[in-house]
Order: sequence, then C-alpha cells, then structure tokens
Amino acid sequence: MLSIKLLKELNNFVERYTHILESVICEDAVNSRSYSCEPIGQDKVTDFIKNNRKPSFSKLLLKYIDRTGVSDSEIYKKAGIDRRHFSKIRSTPDYHPRKHTAIALALALELDKKETVKLIGAAGYTLSESETFDLVISFCLEHKIHALDDVNQALDYFSLKPLA
Repeated sequence: MLSIKLLKELNNFVERYTHILESVICEDAVNSRSYSCEPIGQDKVTDFIKNNRKPSFSKLLLKYIDRTGVSDSEIYKKAGIDRRHFSKIRSTPDYHPRKHTAIALALALELDKKETVKLIGAAGYTLSESETFDLVISFCLEHKIHALDDVNQALDYFSLKPLA
C-alpha cells in the first residue's frame, strides 16, 4: 500500500506534467540541443483534440457491426463475450476493453488486419511485431482465420493465453 506522502508526491508529479502538457509546447531548436518554448492557449489544445480525435472503440465497433448486418448478440456470442460485458462496451462511450476482448470482437466481425488494427487502436492497443501473441494474431488475420477456436489453437501452440 502506498503511503500518504508518496500519494501526495504522485499527485504533484501528475499535476506538474499535466500543466506543462496543457500550457507549453517545446520544440527542438534546429541543429541545437537547446529548446525554445512558446506558451499556447487552452483553445489551441482544445482545437487540436477536436480536429484529431478518432471515433471511440464503442462507436467504431457499432459501425462495423452495422456494416455486417448481423445482430449484436451474434457478434458477442461469436467473440465469447457475455451480454453484460457487451452492454457495458456498447453503452459506455469511453470504455476500453482488454486487448483480448477487442481482438475477439474483431475476429467475430471477420475484420481484415487493417480494420482490426484500427479497432484495437481505438481501445489503445496495437499489434506489435515483437510480441509472439501479436504475431500469432497477425498471422491469423493475414490468413483469414477468424474462428475463435482456431485462433485459440494457434495461441495454445505457443503456450499463450486464449482469447476467450
């Protein structure tokens, strides 16, 4: 358990860096190790977020489900997810499922690799080329292996945790 003193230090640390992130942009000076900083207003940060924010995991998932023309229940059952968990994903716009859950949903939707990367990216994940789990998933996507049992068999071959 963290001490109160350590928690206060943590809070100060986060506040200090949050303030810096919101109020200052530091750029590398050309051909130099020095930095020049220019203050920016809250409006610039807000505009940047507004112009660059991608759809949430929930919105993107629902878009892909609508595109398939199948029911929500068919997708979450195929992904090995229970109704309550799917309901939480569906009704909570900023909810980020675990990586295994996001991948299971992508497989249930039979997304290609590019769409899968986009969907799991909306939950804050990626497919790394240095992780065996991610390489197995990439292999399955590239070979159009979407059946959960088949993907889990491939993961089991490498003694990796199954998706569902």
